[in-house]
Parts: sequence; structure tokens; C-alpha cells
Amino acid sequence: MNLKFQNVIFAIAITATGLAVQEPFLLGQISARSPFVIAQAETNSITAVDSVGITVSDMDKAIQFYSEVLSFQKISDVEVLGSEYERLQGLFGLRLRVVKMRLGTEILELTEYLTPKGRPIPVDSHSNDRWFQHIAIAVRDMDKAYEILRKYKVQHASTAPQRIPDTNKAAAGIRAFYFKDPDGHNLEIIYFPKGKGDPKWQENKGQENSQQVFLGIDHTAIVVSNTDASLQFYRDLLGLRLAGESENFGIEQEHLNNVFGAKLRISGLRAPSGLGIEFLDYLSPSDGKPFPPDARPNDLLHWQTTLVVNDAKAIAQKLRSSRTIFISPDVIEIPYRSFGFKRGFLVRDPDGHALRIIEK
Repeated sequence: MNLKFQNVIFAIAITATGLAVQEPFLLGQISARSPFVIAQAETNSITAVDSVGITVSDMDKAIQFYSEVLSFQKISDVEVLGSEYERLQGLFGLRLRVVKMRLGTEILELTEYLTPKGRPIPVDSHSNDRWFQHIAIAVRDMDKAYEILRKYKVQHASTAPQRIPDTNKAAAGIRAFYFKDPDGHNLEIIYFPKGKGDPKWQENKGQENSQQVFLGIDHTAIVVSNTDASLQFYRDLLGLRLAGESENFGIEQEHLNNVFGAKLRISGLRAPSGLGIEFLDYLSPSDGKPFPPDARPNDLLHWQTTLVVNDAKAIAQKLRSSRTIFISPDVIEIPYRSFGFKRGFLVRDPDGHALRIIEK
């Protein structure tokens, strides 16, 4: 069952109760609601969107930015090397420093490739390019949040914070702003007024004595070339639930994305728990550049969204049958649970965005 709402706009994924996705079966005598079918669906579906990760050029500089500017807290810091990690990331001779940063209950994972070093983000990147991805950070007060960003002289991506006008009753008062971290990764801050967005952002704002401006990560957004193809992958193959859709355009959207004439089809997806994943499908302009075919995880344009499953091998087999591109050669056993999971693998979605699928 998919829940569809018409009042989802901007960069919003509505939280709703997670439902098991029913897989199609050729066994005509088995009911779609039978325990066997439900168990198979749960085994072969994502249980959580666990975290989002980026490749950084200088770990200490990245930690300083995310902690001082955006109030993330470092919760782990490990350095690894060896064949298991080479196979997981699809790169030979690597040595990684991986730091997990937490804001609220959500996790951002920073990875520095001590060796081999990758390429910087292309200087001519735009918000409608296929490698575009960002995290949306919910804020208690947009004016205070923007003041902090200006204090630290962050690089603008939007011209200024944008407010949805009152003429759009479904989302009136929602405000958002795009900016960049020191490596050029796109980030968003988003303010949800009362009655909009995940209720937990309202709970945070209700704490009058709280001075916390940045609250947590609401979702990660990715540019897709074809919403229907992406839904086949994320919803039909992986079992995420379509939680909301909208079509966004107008001067506010143009200045938010800094793309003249921007008109987007936006779809929000959810797993039973964790962050939202949002599709940004540019209906116009349609001249966004495709994902570089030679991109590697050590390149700074690399993001990876971590999805939790009950059975990594079952999901891997399902994805191989669907001709998904694998970055890892197979499901990789992780020694000593260095990354907090026991096995996992990396794949690319239909547009090239990397997903790390793990079993804890």
C-alpha cells in the first residue's frame, strides 16, 4: 500500500507508518496476505535509511565545519585498511579515515581517503546535474540559522532563504536555503512552521529554553532523470514507500535551486525508520549533466546513502537479477564491525547515486 499526499512541496518527505511491501509471486494459490508472502517482503525490503555519507578532502577541516557551524557531534573516529575495505569500496590500495557525526538522532558519515586520493567536485556543477545530492537539516529558526551561516561565510548555493508564499496553502511558511561545505557538497537548511513536516521538528521548537538552532537531518535529496524508473528501483525493488509527491515551480524555486526556469517533480520516500529519500526530477531545464561514468567512491562528488536490511545476501541476489550496477564485487564481511555493521555492499541506482546496503 502506498500513501499519496498532495500537500508535499519543496524538499519535504512526509513521515507515515511504514508498511511491508508485498512482492509479486507466481504462486497463484498463495494469498498476498499470507505469512509466507509477508515474511518474504520483510526479508527483501529496506528496514531503515540509516545514514548519509560523503567523501571529504581534509577530515579535520570537515569535522571543524560540521561541528562549529552546524552543531554536529563526533561520535566515532576509525582508520581502516585491508582487502575487505578495498572490495567494499571497489578501490585497490585504500586507507580510510571514517568519522561519524550526529545531529539530533541522525548520522552523517565523513570519509577521507588517505590513499588513493580522488578528484574534486566539478567547478561547473549545477543543482540539476545528476550527481547532485544534499542533506536537508531542519532548523528551529531560519533567520538565526542563516545568521550563523553568514557569520562563518559559507558559500551560497541559493541566492537567499526562500519562503513559500501564502498563496500555496499546503506549504505556506516553509523556508529553505541551499549552501555548500568546504569541499563543495550541497547542503540545505529547512524550516517547518506549525503543521508542516515531521512533527518531531515541532517538538524541538516547542522547547522554549533550547538554544539548539540546527535540529537534525530530515532527508537526503537526489536528482533523478526519470521518476518512474527511480520508483521501480527504490519502491518496487527495495521496498521503500512513496510518501508524497508534488510539482514545484516559480520564482522561489528558481532562487532556491539557483536554476532559471526550474520546474521539478518531487517525490518523497520512506522506510519504516530513518531519514527520508527525495527525488528531484527536473522537468525543466532538462540539460543537467549525467553522472560521470568513471566516478569512484574517493571522488569528492561521492555520496552514499546507507540502507539497512535483514538479509544482505538476499537483497544482493535480487539486485543482480535486476541488472543493478555493483561497486562492490559481492556482499563483504566486515572485520571487527569497524563501521558498525557485519556485512554490506555498494551499488548504484539508475542515475549513478551510490547506496550502501548493510546488515547489522
